[in-house]
Amino acid sequence: MPRSIAYYFSLHSPWTYLGNELFHEIARRHGCDIDYRPVPLRSVFDETGGVPLPKRHPVRQRYRLMDLQRWRERRGRKLVLQPKHFPFDPAQADRMAIAIMLGGGDPSGFIEDVMAGVWAREDDMSRPEALLAVASRAGFDGSTLLEAAESEPVQQRYNDSREAAVAAGVFGAPSYVLDGEVFWGQDRLELLDSALASGRAPYRVEGAV
Repeated sequence: MPRSIAYYFSLHSPWTYLGNELFHEIARRHGCDIDYRPVPLRSVFDETGGVPLPKRHPVRQRYRLMDLQRWRERRGRKLVLQPKHFPFDPAQADRMAIAIMLGGGDPSGFIEDVMAGVWAREDDMSRPEALLAVASRAGFDGSTLLEAAESEPVQQRYNDSREAAVAAGVFGAPSYVLDGEVFWGQDRLELLDSALASGRAPYRVEGAV
């Protein structure tokens, strides 16, 4: 039976974008299933003590821009450091990805294209027209997905993913959860790869609150 990795992410996260290709390559190489879990990141921050980017100290904001440059080079991905249409509310795009999953489809192409729209093409991914174009390129009917994104089952899954993230110990995006062990950040992908290759038991923190 294939192992499963819970993939908690936000479609407006540059870190999710930087690691997305490598994560999928790792999952394919190890024969793992992916449980896609887009989450409303601000709500996760609110519950776990995270600070939204605009409220972080300028020193931290400057370091983020420096680190993005390092990882852009390391991952070999095109990334505009301060794109025209960031930040944006990813909720509609997140829910369209969920609608694809609930309809039995593979959301990976849609997810990658939305993030590339923000971070490489500088598209305004808050516009329904942009999301319709992405859905079409991924092989889906965008109008159907936009409608499904507002449905109760999709809304419930989105909320359930937020609750599941916090319960699993996730506090940021992207996070990859393997057998209950959280790997936070795309800079932990090599550690995830090693854990899968070794087959070791998941690490635990005894007595942690």
